[in-house]
Parts: sequence; structure tokens; C-alpha cells
Amino acid sequence: MATEERLDEILLKTKQGSTSTLPDELSYLITAFIPSQTSDHRAKAYLILSAFCQGVRQAHPSNGQQPDPGTDALVKVFSPLIIPRLEETNENDLLVGISFLTALFQVDSQSAASIFQHDMVLDLIMDSVELSPSAELSLHVAHLLGQACGYKQSRAAITSQATAWLEEKSRSTQDTALRAAAAISLIKLKRGGASDRAENDPSAVVDASEATDESLVGVMKRLVIDGGDQSSLADAVEGLAYSSTDPSVKEEISKDPQFLKRLFVLVPKRKPGTIMESVATILYGVLVIVSNVCAYRPQLTEEQKQIEKLRSMAKAKNGSGQNAGSDTLNDETHVKERIKRLLSAGVLDVFAAAVPGADTPGIRLAVGKALLDIVTDKDNRGKVLQHGGAKLLLSLIQKATSEAKSDSALDPVHLQPVQALAKLAITSSPFQVFGPNVEAMYDAIRPFSLMLQHPQSTQLQKFEALMALTNLTSASPEVGTRVADANELLSKVEFLLLDDHPLVQRAAMELICNLIAGSDKVFESYTSINAGAQSKIQIILALCDADDLQTRLASSGALATLCSAPGACQALLSLQKERHRVLPILTLLIDPSCAPKEEDETLPESHPGLVHRGIVCACKFLLSIEDMGTRKTIVQEAKDAGLVKALENVVKQIKAAEIVQPALQTLKFLAESK
Repeated sequence: MATEERLDEILLKTKQGSTSTLPDELSYLITAFIPSQTSDHRAKAYLILSAFCQGVRQAHPSNGQQPDPGTDALVKVFSPLIIPRLEETNENDLLVGISFLTALFQVDSQSAASIFQHDMVLDLIMDSVELSPSAELSLHVAHLLGQACGYKQSRAAITSQATAWLEEKSRSTQDTALRAAAAISLIKLKRGGASDRAENDPSAVVDASEATDESLVGVMKRLVIDGGDQSSLADAVEGLAYSSTDPSVKEEISKDPQFLKRLFVLVPKRKPGTIMESVATILYGVLVIVSNVCAYRPQLTEEQKQIEKLRSMAKAKNGSGQNAGSDTLNDETHVKERIKRLLSAGVLDVFAAAVPGADTPGIRLAVGKALLDIVTDKDNRGKVLQHGGAKLLLSLIQKATSEAKSDSALDPVHLQPVQALAKLAITSSPFQVFGPNVEAMYDAIRPFSLMLQHPQSTQLQKFEALMALTNLTSASPEVGTRVADANELLSKVEFLLLDDHPLVQRAAMELICNLIAGSDKVFESYTSINAGAQSKIQIILALCDADDLQTRLASSGALATLCSAPGACQALLSLQKERHRVLPILTLLIDPSCAPKEEDETLPESHPGLVHRGIVCACKFLLSIEDMGTRKTIVQEAKDAGLVKALENVVKQIKAAEIVQPALQTLKFLAESK
């Protein structure tokens, strides 16, 4: 049977869920990864291997057992196929065993690491390059060691002999591919070792620069600048992706325009679906490098801050201060400058080419994170919009949300492009962000609503979602209606009116204000004659007395709009009768100096916007009262609250007709109602 036909037959069998692959089929499969096979052949073999491993694991569920039954089953299947090959002296047999174990690391790292740890396996691998040190075999051994160095379990098995061999090959000037493969193995080994030490001792302070070898970084950069075959470029880019978490490497990369130019050239400008797997691997590495260079220092939780404090104390006690430079290079100023250098080098064009060309989850996440960091600085947002950033972010968001089983099940990392889009929508008009096509605005409502309601969204993400939705509702009543109709959004926003954080509370109030003015549905829900509507108005009234000026402006604006409806005025009258707070709050809006003052109480400052809103509210509310008995009571309460004096001051001091006219109308009503 022809080789491709045989692979197709095995693939069909594994896709159907069969784990009873025949010995001769497995013996054939392990030969499918040798370098002489075509890339298409190896790609199909990877599918078979992946399906087979998944099938075995499903047949041997772990249920928390140790050792893992699935891993044990796979080791029993593959060890008899791999180890005898490594015991051979024939180079072809050695290549079969080494290339298959490398592939197994990429498909099922647990079983591969377990086999790698077997007695004599690493010795046999290292003996192979002593007995038959061809360039091809050495390259594949370096790739296998690179895979092993990427996992804690197998990394622990790396011997000093293997490390010395890698160091020797990383200095080779004859074979750039081998040099790159050895260098990436060493980088993984150093950085992985640093992570292992930190994991074993949480109080230990491990500076990223401690795990970075500057000479290896130089090798990687030179390989990119000089160009070369796909294999060495892929290794160089992967090595830099690992190393670029180090602040000093970030600085070095961002300050090298020649390197950035060559790096960005690696991103092909082709139509979707035309990028080969090897190129997609390089593309992903390029985007990880960009994402690392653009990354701001993460915001720590209170618990994380305490841990960092303990680490700093431990470091000071040990008399070690070598991470001070790294901390400085990771501050906001340095990150902003690095981002500006990448923008000057054309990084936005890289994003535009990357996502359509190779649409994978990893690439989408890297682009989304990088764009979020870029638009964190307001000065960069215009450039991002000019390069179609909003459209690109919407495509990332739509793909991620369509793949999630539910909104709440969406991995919070996928909120990063939503947050980036929200930042753009906050500082620019909806038409600048989304263009004249109103459908794009409609498409943005769901992700903003999702970020607001996601159980793992941060306080900043909630705040920015509210701000973005507020800006969207300003586009048109139709958009406001769509926002109001979004699933459970309105109840969430109303709940956030009571949030402890003043900025979140302000943003929620501003959105409610826009929805009351732009959505008939929301307006009616606040002006109906029922207890629910009265409770809502009571919250808005209370926020008219908030400490934050913008919150007071938004809440008083919402109240002024609501007072055009009899239901809202009736609710205010009921609240005045029950709590006697409506008239004092209106006085504070119009002229705080006229309000009764408690000892040591600091009254809020006056503001023209509050004056206008307060007078409109007072006029509409008071003129809605028809019962003469109630009028007389309210007149006295208005005097006691200082409202009459406040209105008189306005008439004397302000000339604007839109303010004076309703003030005079209200004073006339009060005079006639005595």
C-alpha cells in the first residue's frame, strides 16, 4: 500500500476513536517524522499521533490518580518502539527514535517527558552524537533537547554532559541551524530552571535577567538579521520569544531598528489561508516578541502585593539588589517609549497582516494583548484607528466569543481585545471608531456588555465597558435602544450605581443618564407608577448628593429628564413626604450656600450645570403638585430647605434665560401656593 494511503487509513481509524492500532501501524507511524518525509506527510502523522494519544487518555481517565493511568498507558505503547531505535548505531534508526520522541513532546508532553526520564535514554541520545555526529543528527538532537528543556519534569533529567554539548554547539559558526537550535535549548533550560527555583521556593527572588544569557540573545538577533533557512529562523524567533520577557532584552530589541525591520519582514503579506505551517510558527513567535516588548507591568492584587513586599524584604536582607535595574526598565515610562519605537518601525502593519494570514487562537491572543498595551497610552489610539485597529479588534472578539460555549465561560484572557476596543471607543466618537456603518456599532454592544458582566472582569474593565457603552449610546437613539435591550445589561448597570468605587459608580450613572434620554424602554421603567420605579428614582436622587461632581451632573441630568413625566414627579413627592430629602438635595444643586449646614459639614461647590439641572427639576416637580393642601406643606418645606432663597439668588445673579425663566416660574408657583 502506498505510504499516503496507509497514513490515511490509520488516520481514519484513529478519528473513529479506535485505540487498537496494530503494532505494524505504530511501527510505521514512528517513521513518519524523519526529516526525509515531506511536510504534508509529517503534518498528517501529527494528526494521527494526536488522535491516538487522545483516544488512549479517554480510555484511561486519570480521576486525579498518580501516577496518571493515561500517561502510563502511552509510555507502555511507545517505549518499546523508541528505546530500541536509540540503542542502534545506524543513523537512520537513531533519527527515527529521536524525531518521534520530539514529535511526542509536541503532542503529549507528559508521556514524552516520562520516556525521556527513563534510565539511559538521555545517555543513549548523547552517545548518538558521539558515535554518529552528522549535522542532521546533531540538529535533531538539539531540537529534542529543546523540547525536553521546555517541561519541568524532563528538564530535571538534563545532565551536565548534555548542557556542555549544547553550549559547544551554540558557539558553532559552521552550522547556523544547529547553533540556533542549541541556543534555544539553553535559553529554555536557563529560564525554566529559574522558574523551577521560584516555584519550589515562593519567597525566592528570581530576576528575569538572571536567566538570560546576553550572548545567546545576540546569537538569536544575528540569525534573524542575517536570514537563513526556516528551521534556524524559527529557532531564533522562539529563543527571542522566551528571552524577551527580560526587561533588558526588551530595551535592546526595541532600540535596534535594523533587527525590527528584519523581524517584521518575517511576517508574510499574503492572502488568508496561504501561510505554511512553518511560517505560521515564526509568525506566532514574532507576535509573542512584540507582545512581550509592549507589555506593561501587571497590576497586582493585594495578596500579590504582599508577596512582592516579602520578596523585597528577603532580597534586602540578603544584601542583593540586582533587580533594581530590571524594575526601572519595566516602569511605565520605559514601556511607553518601547511601544513608540515599535510603532515607528511599523508594528501595526504586522498585526494587519498576521490575523487574516494565520488565524489561530495563539496569534489572536498575542495580537489582542499587544494592542491593549499599545492603546493604553492615549497618544497611540489615533494611529491604531488609522490602521484599522477597531475592525481588527472586532474580528478577534467575534472569533473568540463564537468559540466560547457561553459568555460566562469565556476565558478572561479574551477580554483583552474587548478592553482595547473599549479604550478606543472611550476617547473617540463612535463614528471615528466604527465608521458610518451602524452595524459595526451594534456588533460592539455584546462584547462590551460581556466584559461588564463577566464574572472575572476587573474593576478597570467594568469601568471602561461602562464608558464605552455610554459613548456608543450617544451615536443615536437606535444604538441606545440596542444597548438597553442587551441581555441583562440594564440590571447590571443599575446594580453598579451602588458600587463602592466612585469611578465605577460615576460611569454607571452616566450610562443610565444616556439610556433614560435615548431609550423609551428605560425611560418608562423609571417613570411608571410603581414601587420599583420609585426605588430607582430614589437611587438617582441620592447620587445627586454624591461627592463626585461628574456623578452629580449625570444623576441630576437624568432626574431633570425624568421629571417631564408625571410618574417621576409623583415618586419624588412620595420620597419628600417619607424622607424629606428631595427639596434639600435640589437646594444643594442650585445654591449650596442656602442649604442648612451641620456643624463642621463641608458643603459642595456650586457648578453651572448643576444649577440648571436643579432648577429644571424643581420647576417640573413643584408645578406637578395639584393638591392645595400638599402645596402649602411643600412651600414651607421649600423655605426650610433653603430652596426659595436659592432660587432668588439665581434670579439676581444669573442672566441666562434658560435658567432664569424656570426659576421665576417656580418662585411664582411658591408665592401663589402659600
